[in-house]
Amino acid sequence: MNHVPASTPGSVNQPSFEEADENSEGIDEENIWVPLQSASLEGDLPLVSSLLAQGADPNEPPKGWYGKTALQAAAINGHLSVVKKLLNSGAEVDAPGGNNGGRTALTLASGAGHQDIVNELLASGADVKIPAHRYMGRTCLQAAAEGGNLAIVKRLMKEGAEINAPPAHNLGMTAVQAAAWGGHLEVLNFFLEQGGLVNTPLMRYRGVTALQAAALRNHLDVLERLLEVGAEVNAQGSYYHGYTALCAAAEGGHLEIVQRLLRAGADMQIASGNKHWTPIQAANFRGHEEVVEVLKKAGALDSAK
Repeated sequence: MNHVPASTPGSVNQPSFEEADENSEGIDEENIWVPLQSASLEGDLPLVSSLLAQGADPNEPPKGWYGKTALQAAAINGHLSVVKKLLNSGAEVDAPGGNNGGRTALTLASGAGHQDIVNELLASGADVKIPAHRYMGRTCLQAAAEGGNLAIVKRLMKEGAEINAPPAHNLGMTAVQAAAWGGHLEVLNFFLEQGGLVNTPLMRYRGVTALQAAALRNHLDVLERLLEVGAEVNAQGSYYHGYTALCAAAEGGHLEIVQRLLRAGADMQIASGNKHWTPIQAANFRGHEEVVEVLKKAGALDSAK
């Protein structure tokens, strides 16, 4: 019988975008993990060693939407001893992950902030330049930026990670956008010093500019810094579930961010994304009455439904 992990495999390292993918609901992930993958996720070194001795394949590919190899499972949960054991047993350091994000062990460890495992994987030849998987993917640097670990960010950059590498086609973020999303001002400042781009073009599906990310997530200090370096306040959002920065702040009910963006010249009449909402429509839909009143006083048309 397969050993079921203590934490559901689908629950770890899920994308931080706030909308779950409707196509992934109802998928039973627990019953398709092989025992070695489950034991690795839990950090059970004796069981991992026993399974390997019995001939378990350390490179059993991930199955299902959120599947992980044994090495990836150990890496995301910070189990260094298991990571070492798997590597010594022939685990492929750069094996791709499951369909939902396709993240390598290095990307997972970088995002989770496990520096010792990042170092171990790099010592074993992990490639820092593997591009982001098409759906929800991250490069290792994008993941580290989202997680906010500056030491890991610097290590990956030292190894040649590309600061302006393209984001995933769907739910993707550049390293700068990821740092803004996570509210990691120190990481953002480092990227700006190293030539990180603030106004990169968006992908069509659920992308965000750095400023939109800061606005949506209510990170005022990050937003101030981005405005200071020339972030485009009225940049259009992505087509699918996209926002301007003002619309994102309005829908989130972030009054102080809304006020700051208005002072920066945000256009209240731009409609966003496939819903074609203006900021006041978004605020009205979410019931943010204070934001609605601020927008009305600033001259927004009261066309919310």
